[in-house]
Amino acid sequence: MAYPYLSDVVHALTGLALPLPLPMFGLFVATAMLAGSHLLTLELRRLHAAGKLATASGIAPHEIVPNLTLIVMAAGIAGARLFHILENLDEFRAAPQAMIFSTSGLSIFGGLILGTLAGVLFVRRHKLPLLPTLDAAAPAMMLGYAIGRIGCQVSGDGDWGRAANLALKPDWLPLWTWAQTYDNNVVGAVIAAPGVYPTPMYEALMAFACFAVLWALRKRGHAAGWLFSVYMLLAGAERLLIEQIRINPVLDFGAIRATQAEMIAALLMLAGAAGAAVLAGWRGRTGRVLP
Repeated sequence: MAYPYLSDVVHALTGLALPLPLPMFGLFVATAMLAGSHLLTLELRRLHAAGKLATASGIAPHEIVPNLTLIVMAAGIAGARLFHILENLDEFRAAPQAMIFSTSGLSIFGGLILGTLAGVLFVRRHKLPLLPTLDAAAPAMMLGYAIGRIGCQVSGDGDWGRAANLALKPDWLPLWTWAQTYDNNVVGAVIAAPGVYPTPMYEALMAFACFAVLWALRKRGHAAGWLFSVYMLLAGAERLLIEQIRINPVLDFGAIRATQAEMIAALLMLAGAAGAAVLAGWRGRTGRVLP
């Protein structure tokens, strides 16, 4: 069962039919941004107190977070829409206006890429050291991603997987963990029983696990930029795994046929692995680390 609006949740819990047309996906995205913003504030304050981040533009580093959050959110939404359009150009050509202003159809990676770029420009404008700031943002970004995926699961926004193969399901797993029909989903799709793989739920669980790893590593001595490299490696690996049971348009990249998400995930993994390896070696040679 899916719950596109807050009124659906209230009705399911209480039986009351209240006029609460607030989209659940939007509420979870707002929650993700608030949680990520709070976490980033804590990390920037910690690094500033330890003398690892200088005051930026006359203010403490953590004081830029509210404006940074708004800019990243706006750029992220624009990027998510743009990358979804690029992935579905035929649909866009048929109905461009409907696709631009649709309340569904967003590419998480598009939001991540443009949101990160906007954040980098904002950080540079305020003259903060980029790599330590990215390290501080890494756990917050992963936590926000996990919470956002819960929103996908609750609202049924179409990010589910392919038809589930029940023959592969372990007997000890409840059926709802393997296949769901997302009745009443926000995109109005009708899914035949037994259902599809609930990939947003799987992604949320994997992202929370990745967040726990990043959070545990953040205070261990590392070269600036190393933790963000680990973030890219984990984010790419998580998405590449889940793409194997999702349905997305397959595109031609020269001799390679893959989904847009698979290509971006592979590039993230390569960049993250290279960055982590190089920075680990750099730390070993110089001894310079972040606490």
